[in-house]
Amino acid sequence: MKGAGRHKRLIRWAAKAALEDIGSIGAELSVLLTDDPGIRGLNREYRGIDRATDVLSFPQNDAVVLGDVVISIETAARQAEENSVGLNDELARLLVHGILHLKGYEHEKGGLRARRMREKEEGLFSILKKKGVI
Repeated sequence: MKGAGRHKRLIRWAAKAALEDIGSIGAELSVLLTDDPGIRGLNREYRGIDRATDVLSFPQNDAVVLGDVVISIETAARQAEENSVGLNDELARLLVHGILHLKGYEHEKGGLRARRMREKEEGLFSILKKKGVI
């Protein structure tokens, strides 16, 4: 996707810092930055939902190969504007969100699991800010 290269360093640093904090140093993680049509196709194919989304995670259930995170830069940009945050902050938040899904965190059914995921996400995001990643 056009413009994705400029976000590469942020994603690399944010992923490294997040993986260190959750105890997955050295784990292999694949990150794809795409556009809305790209993520919509993946969402339709793998989840049966025919619409764009912000982030998708595909766990590998392996200690070494954590999995894949796919982020739509277009959706991230819209959400950043809606929430009055910078695009880098939104991309980092979505990356952390995706990594947590790879580690087994869930939020879709709400309740305690959703609260735990949100707390962990906020904690990791704060760590990225303290480390100067974002």
